[in-house]
Amino acid sequence: MALIWATLVLIFIVYAFYELLNNIQSRKRYPPGPKGLPIIGHLHLLGKNPHQDFLKLAKTHGPLMYVRLGLVPTIVVSSADTAEKFLKTYDHIFASRPHNEAALYLAYGQKNLITAKYGPYWRNMRKLCTQHLLSNQKINSFQSMRRQQVELMIKSLKNETCDHRVVVDLSAKISSLSADLTCLMVFGKKYMDEDLDKRGFKAVVKEVEHLAATPNLGDFSPSLV
Repeated sequence: MALIWATLVLIFIVYAFYELLNNIQSRKRYPPGPKGLPIIGHLHLLGKNPHQDFLKLAKTHGPLMYVRLGLVPTIVVSSADTAEKFLKTYDHIFASRPHNEAALYLAYGQKNLITAKYGPYWRNMRKLCTQHLLSNQKINSFQSMRRQQVELMIKSLKNETCDHRVVVDLSAKISSLSADLTCLMVFGKKYMDEDLDKRGFKAVVKEVEHLAATPNLGDFSPSLV
């Protein structure tokens, strides 16, 4: 047993040393940033609110900052002018998406519009969405449906607050309205709470969102998975 642990520790040290050398050799290509640790990079600097932690670090290291999330080199942009260069001026260079374990299982091998890697497939998918799903004509065709659903929500709020004098969770109502509108526009029908399985359609959607947003070891250290 001791031999196994010694072997694992040795492998860990060698791997950490190898990654450290690679990081030192390629460091000159990256913007300035805080000092990181082997293997975990700068993950130890992030807490429950990473966006606030990134903001604090950016005040020290500038609007264009390099951090390493595990073994993944990451550029953090925290100014509007710099973000415009990434998202507009040079968006063809940065349009791809990194490896994402959740998307591999939830999006048929990272094939949806949000997480797909940049290339002919993504460009063709964007073209189809722009022409057939997001065109002015298509959006305007759902205007009466949107008005109807908003009127139903207002009527429900009036009934619950004025007639029955009960407390209403407005955030939940708006979230439900958004889900109903999306289902009607995408699937052509509303899904009730009892649809799909015992958990309900909206619960399944929330679970998918939770899984997609939860940090995964495979995202930060792909070579270790």
